[in-house]
Amino acid sequence: MEEKVKIFMCEDDENLGMLLREYLQVKNYEVDLFPDGDAGYKAFPKSTYDICILDVMMPKKDGFTLASEIRAIDGDIPIVFLTAKTLKEDILEGFKLGADDYLTKPFSMEELLLRIEAILRRVNGKKNKDTPFYQLGNFAFDTQKQTLVMDKKTTKLTTKESELLGLLCANVNDILERNYALKVIWGNDNYFNARSMDVYITKLRKLLKDDPDIEIINIHGKGYKLIAPIEK
Repeated sequence: MEEKVKIFMCEDDENLGMLLREYLQVKNYEVDLFPDGDAGYKAFPKSTYDICILDVMMPKKDGFTLASEIRAIDGDIPIVFLTAKTLKEDILEGFKLGADDYLTKPFSMEELLLRIEAILRRVNGKKNKDTPFYQLGNFAFDTQKQTLVMDKKTTKLTTKESELLGLLCANVNDILERNYALKVIWGNDNYFNARSMDVYITKLRKLLKDDPDIEIINIHGKGYKLIAPIEK
């Protein structure tokens, strides 16, 4: 059974906190909710979390202070700030502390969910950059040598082909967002780079066509999905 993503949430608005927790639990996340920054700080080291959602204005310890303390314990965990503040200075302060995102109240729960999903995909993509080798169906994909091997036949990939296939593998059987892939590999998501990526997707499909269990499909308006049995 796949382990649930665990969310650390600090929100002093009891009604909002409970609504967010229940909504995210329905979406198959595990959520620990704390009513203030002090309670959150005491609880954080006692468990392992995948992402933090912190209200900025909280009693006893505000979200910015708590984020600094969390960063001292875990320098890599993603942090999303929730706040009623819209001042540029406050937003900049949040990003200086290493925030991954910043939502201004009121916001929709669906928007929060999309932000969480995007951050987790980005984080998982970075982690998987350290994965040098994938067994992709009948293919062996070496990300460092940039090679695909099947039945003793070795195909040398270009750098961009290898980077794009690596992102698809990191998100195997899930959606790789088109704009995210463009920004990671090409640096921006303009029209010409988007057309270029379409060409590379076509090339990868041709390279992988000898294994009928592997398919790269278009997800309209979102991106691509690599459907494949895969081992790291």
